[in-house]
Amino acid sequence: MDSKNLYIGAAAISLALSIAFYFGIGLTASVDNGIYIGLWVPAILALGNLMVKKGK
Repeated sequence: MDSKNLYIGAAAISLALSIAFYFGIGLTASVDNGIYIGLWVPAILALGNLMVKKGK
């Protein structure tokens, strides 16, 4: 698996968890936790971008 796809997958999972926590889909609704987890998405994508560029 390409490392770029790994970071995109991790960001997608983080976004899905954020939405699930925010709206309480299958989990106890917690707006604060949903927003906190949602903040991980740009951090994961930025880290992935940095790591892929270093690998070249």
